Amino acid sequence: MTNEEKLAAILPWIDSEERVTVSFLDEQGLNAEVTDCSDVLVDISLETHAPHFKQHISIPLRCTEVSEDFSHYTRDPDRPLKHCRLMLRIDENRPPIIY
Repeated sequence: MTNEEKLAAILPWIDSEERVTVSFLDEQGLNAEVTDCSDVLVDISLETHAPHFKQHISIPLRCTEVSEDFSHYTRDPDRPLKHCRLMLRIDENRPPIIY
């Protein structure tokens, strides 16, 4: 998949009301919000164990595999239900969380 195809798949998910699934080499199935995306980087906010604290990171698209997560559905009740959500697989370990 090219970076342009990844960008096209990610752009509809830039929404503060929707979550995506993110998996790193060392951690899988994390909830995140896509905050921005360009043809080089995708910016995400990962949920952490600390309430109301998110880890904001930028990941190169070349290290990212884009697919669908059929084990989750969309959460906004005012929109049509989607029976899957975006999944990003990152070919790196999760960066350390700095509190």
